[in-house]
Amino acid sequence: MREEITIGLVSISDRASDGTYEDQGIPALQDWLAKALTSPWRAETRLIPDERPMIERTLLDLADTAGCSLILTTGGTGPAVRDVTPEATLAVGEKEMPGFGEEMRRISLNFVPTAILSRQVAVIRGKCLIVNLPGQPKSIRETLEGLREADGTVAHVGIFAAIPYCIDLIGGPYVETDEAVIKAFRPKNAIRPKQG
Repeated sequence: MREEITIGLVSISDRASDGTYEDQGIPALQDWLAKALTSPWRAETRLIPDERPMIERTLLDLADTAGCSLILTTGGTGPAVRDVTPEATLAVGEKEMPGFGEEMRRISLNFVPTAILSRQVAVIRGKCLIVNLPGQPKSIRETLEGLREADGTVAHVGIFAAIPYCIDLIGGPYVETDEAVIKAFRPKNAIRPKQG
């Protein structure tokens, strides 16, 4: 029996959390994960305002109490005064994983020069990887999945290719993906036989 992974999905937006408009972040994450993951998974979702203490409490709750092995946040990573997601994420993390933020900005630079204004970070807390994603559904998909040429070949690998192996290394469940969406990369000695 394959172990289920619990994934925290956190949308951070003042206006979506107060009902001014409908949140698009969590649905975009759920749709993408439903296509990308072949392993059993379940989501713990939270829609919260851009308030650092609330973000920190939410991340702590998902990592320490809800047992999430992965938390994906969306929103609050720009330079505006209310954008405090990176600060909250770094405050709860035990190890920073700078490659994730670097790569997300590099992917987004294929589309917009303002990608350099993005401040996404990733950290490890215990047995949980926490990754800040962009706020727009299109950008969420691009950073997770990567970029494809017109013929479907992968032009730039998305960050999710490295996430399953990172989860392995911190003691989480073995996560498999649909290679048509994103191929999880592992060293040969870390690959297990495909499960039915």
